[in-house]
Amino acid sequence: MRQELMSLPKTLAEDVSRNLVMVARLIDEDPEQAYAYSRIALRLASRVAAVREAAGFAAYATQKYSEALAEFRAAKRMTGSVELWPVMADCERGLGRPERALAMAGEPEVQKLDKAGQVEMRLVAAGARRDMGQLDAAIVTLQSSELASNAVHPWTARLRYAYADALLAAGREDEAREWFGKALEADKDGSTDASDRLAEMDGVEFVDALDEDEDGDENGEDGDKGRTSEA
Repeated sequence: MRQELMSLPKTLAEDVSRNLVMVARLIDEDPEQAYAYSRIALRLASRVAAVREAAGFAAYATQKYSEALAEFRAAKRMTGSVELWPVMADCERGLGRPERALAMAGEPEVQKLDKAGQVEMRLVAAGARRDMGQLDAAIVTLQSSELASNAVHPWTARLRYAYADALLAAGREDEAREWFGKALEADKDGSTDASDRLAEMDGVEFVDALDEDEDGDENGEDGDKGRTSEA
């Protein structure tokens, strides 16, 4: 990205970079604000591929899928890279066109993706199948050597989680519980809510200890506080 910005005058490059930094910082916690910063960067340097890509992700985070798709397409034209192909397909899902997402999953661009990109494309394709009410096909789509592998990669937890969720939607609860457990084992950074889903399936209800303390204080109750009941 820095190298791309070097094509701009120094002061302009600095202004653009500051806005892109804010997009990166805010996109998870405040996507609307990140989107606002991305529009400033886009206004300043619309011919820079990295800016178009950042604008696309900011629009995607705020569910402006048509706008995101346009920005991703522009970035792809500028760079010739196919790495945005899966998120472009997911934009088609967001626009209510799962059949287009499925068609993209069969295009030659998929073969040019790295392993992470191919897994992402598989997740999008499975999601498109579910959008179309094809649960069994979604399950089959997720069944792959990557799913069967015991190796843990950055995408492993999400792949296992998607498979578990599809199994649960199909009424295969025992298998779903097993795969939510496998997702949890691989989820070192908490990228999924697999633990919550397992607890929900097992009928476990978590009580906020702080809320209990406040309730006890309001009611003038003494005794043990801040403890949840044991199952």
